[in-house]
Amino acid sequence: MKIFLTGFLLLVIGCGKPSEPPAAAPLATPAQPAPPGTAVITGKVTYRGDAPRLSPLRMTADPYCESTHSGTAPNSEEILVNADGTLRNVFVYVKEGIRGTYPPPAAPVILDQLGCLYRPRVQGLQIGQTLLIRNSDDTLHNVHALADKNPAFNLGQPSRGMEAKKVFTKPEVMLRFKCDVHPWMSAYLGIVAHPFHATTGDGGVFTLKNLPAGKYVVEAWHEKLGTQTLTLELADGETKPVELAFP
Repeated sequence: MKIFLTGFLLLVIGCGKPSEPPAAAPLATPAQPAPPGTAVITGKVTYRGDAPRLSPLRMTADPYCESTHSGTAPNSEEILVNADGTLRNVFVYVKEGIRGTYPPPAAPVILDQLGCLYRPRVQGLQIGQTLLIRNSDDTLHNVHALADKNPAFNLGQPSRGMEAKKVFTKPEVMLRFKCDVHPWMSAYLGIVAHPFHATTGDGGVFTLKNLPAGKYVVEAWHEKLGTQTLTLELADGETKPVELAFP
């Protein structure tokens, strides 16, 4: 009887308090957007030496393309030097030093096909931002993206007004586009994880604003002339002018 009672008491004690379920793992905290900084980089990109002579593009393979330029073929845009010796179509971006996350802009970046040329030829885009590809010509184009780090694609747009949307998930500097129908057509897209990028135009100037204080590596990329880099350090509220030169 004593053995029976002892066993019964152990059973009651063991069953009297239900086992507690394991504690749930804490939910991962979503990455918070980095606060905007107050530092600015302003710059100019120049070309050393005499500007190269530009040769006209051969558009005779497509009469429509010729007609959009009133019979006078436009010149090559591989190296465009402004009258003041500055350089166009240079993609400038912060290559190293960025911390934190930056949500992509809601507005899309547009790559247009107009006059059988890509417009703009060089531009930047942030990871997660939409690229809107448009055909503004009344002729067939195909958009062949020669991506390396992102999925490559080749899509046709046979008529005016056609559009397609693409979103990229990995940094890639630079992604080249070409048209297999019109071999003179090229465009370049710099895909980065932050908004600190710009493309030079008139005056060869660029501005990278709202940077947090810190040390950065800035790179300037040109399709024919390669890259130039510089390292600089910014304090809060500082505006730092820089100049880059391509030989």
